[in-house]
Amino acid sequence: MTEGTQQTSSDTTAIRPFPQLNVPEAELTDLRRRINATRWPERETVTDDSQGVRLAMMQELARYWATDYDWRACEGKLNALPNFVTEIDGLDIHFIHVRSPHPGALPLIVTHGWPGSIIEQLKIIEPLTNPTAHGATAQDAFHLVIPSLPGHGFSAKPTTTGWDPVRIARAWVELMKRLGYTRFVAQGGDWGAAVTQAMGEQAAPELLGIHSNMPGTAPAAINTAVQRGDPAPPDLTPEEKSAYEQLSSFFATHVAYANIMSTRPQTMYGLADSPVDLAAFMLDHGDGTGQPGLLARALEGQLQSDLTRDDILDNMTLYWLTNTGVSAARLYWENKAAFFNAKNISIPYAMSIFPDELYQAPRSWAERAYPHNLIHYNRLDRGGHFAAWEQPALFAAEMRDSFRSLR
Repeated sequence: MTEGTQQTSSDTTAIRPFPQLNVPEAELTDLRRRINATRWPERETVTDDSQGVRLAMMQELARYWATDYDWRACEGKLNALPNFVTEIDGLDIHFIHVRSPHPGALPLIVTHGWPGSIIEQLKIIEPLTNPTAHGATAQDAFHLVIPSLPGHGFSAKPTTTGWDPVRIARAWVELMKRLGYTRFVAQGGDWGAAVTQAMGEQAAPELLGIHSNMPGTAPAAINTAVQRGDPAPPDLTPEEKSAYEQLSSFFATHVAYANIMSTRPQTMYGLADSPVDLAAFMLDHGDGTGQPGLLARALEGQLQSDLTRDDILDNMTLYWLTNTGVSAARLYWENKAAFFNAKNISIPYAMSIFPDELYQAPRSWAERAYPHNLIHYNRLDRGGHFAAWEQPALFAAEMRDSFRSLR
């Protein structure tokens, strides 16, 4: 195969077109019925969100979801893209594959996280594959591959254990090779960061380098101390102390959602039975530097970003229609690796640090962790945990700058 030529044989390695979406109207009617039938609890007893997602916010979101939201608009966007599926390691993996019209484009695989999906990446497809229409040059073009994680979106749900970020990383390399790419780069945040960093540790010869907007940089002693709730060491720089306090706060007050999924994912039957429960749990992610989380702040109009209420509901509705609330949660149960510690990565590593991420990785930690292979480090003035979703233009510019030296 020449580079970028898709294999379409009839065996299990075939690249198969993914069927056009046309959700039966009865499923959308049932979604609205369930939203309207929600049995609401009483209002929180505080004036902030310290007890969780506030009742008024959820009721307003539910009202809009059941009356004004239009899934068909999202369905049309997805159907306009080249969607495929292929079996890897016994599991069907769904992915979007958009090739740039520019010759010499660099193949890039971008991985979403939780509570995200391929919806997160839709706004970066055009800027990355068609850069000349977005103020960049043809030399900045990418061929883009956007897979759905196992148990998420349109990928199959694992029926046995073992699909952790390490296994997914191997599957992503196989996917890129199956698409005919003999050299490529990878990007991810949240679970996408875990998968992409695992790819970096595995260092397949075809992988030129990686990028993350949630990079693991913390020294081992720091990573342990923040989880214990220890006070910050006295010798930290102001930037390091800020990162330490962000991580300490995350483990002390923001990690409840991850604890339940990493220990008892099967118990979360409400995610499959109640759209409002699913939405509230996704909103209470605890992402960002303060409460409420970034998604809730976007709903309240507090973010300077491209993220809209319809964007958020597109993602929530995808989880609902595919019934992947519980299957997605199992990835937390499968994972055994730490998120924020420095990794054993020797291939080129690029980082973009957004101000509303869970923590802003200090340059000093990044340089200490990756002294010979840190090829890009930049602190942005806006954006957060869902960087591609919130700030697609900034994110696309970071991809071009990060990987320019690897072309």
